[in-house]
Amino acid sequence: MTQIIIDNRFCGPPNSGNGGYVCGRLARHIPGAAEVTLRAPPPLDKPLDAVATDDSTWELRDGARVVATGRAANVELARLETASFEEACAAELLTPLKPHEHPLPTCFVCGPARAKGDGLRIFAGSLGRHNAVLAASWTPDKNLAAEDGPVAPEFLWSALDCPTGFACNCDQQNGSFDKTPLLLGRMSARIEARPRPGDRCIITAWPTGRDGRKRTAEAAAHDEAGRLLAVARATWIEVQREVQLGRPS
Repeated sequence: MTQIIIDNRFCGPPNSGNGGYVCGRLARHIPGAAEVTLRAPPPLDKPLDAVATDDSTWELRDGARVVATGRAANVELARLETASFEEACAAELLTPLKPHEHPLPTCFVCGPARAKGDGLRIFAGSLGRHNAVLAASWTPDKNLAAEDGPVAPEFLWSALDCPTGFACNCDQQNGSFDKTPLLLGRMSARIEARPRPGDRCIITAWPTGRDGRKRTAEAAAHDEAGRLLAVARATWIEVQREVQLGRPS
């Protein structure tokens, strides 16, 4: 058993951890590609126990409450969408949420209220393609580096998280965008290579389906030369606005 503390800096909703970051922290215990399911809002600034279970899974626990479970997984996508760095920068100008409309403005990944170098400031917008592909640029800050030099893996998970949420609110047929409140339920990722701070990266994301309250999407990260860095698939859940904010009625 080891302990994980989700620092307040890495929030998604105001009072809980960003889903992708939390998934990535737990996935550090799992060799290779991993799938992590979020069971409860991850609390901030509190010691959580990462525990290996008898069935080859890991649990992130807040006392007796299971916050997340993780296991090894095969993460292969049916397709990969790519874009140039310039196309990704142009897509950001078409992000469907203006800063004053953003539902979670302090989110570590996509919050417009976060300062450069503090949050990732990844603002996915439409590439203008018929199949609702979104893209964003990402140049990792030096404070995201792991001890071995490249960006820590949990930040790649983070960078692929919110763009899939934006993609889940895009209609695959006409590219229209709705503002349904969503929370990440499950995320799987496979990291091929980790960029270094200062490397110019491209994030792409696209919707893959809807089933009741569940919405699914996939994402990829490439470097400026087109090298694949990581892929992910995510399941998001439609929730009430108060639940998204961590204030269940």
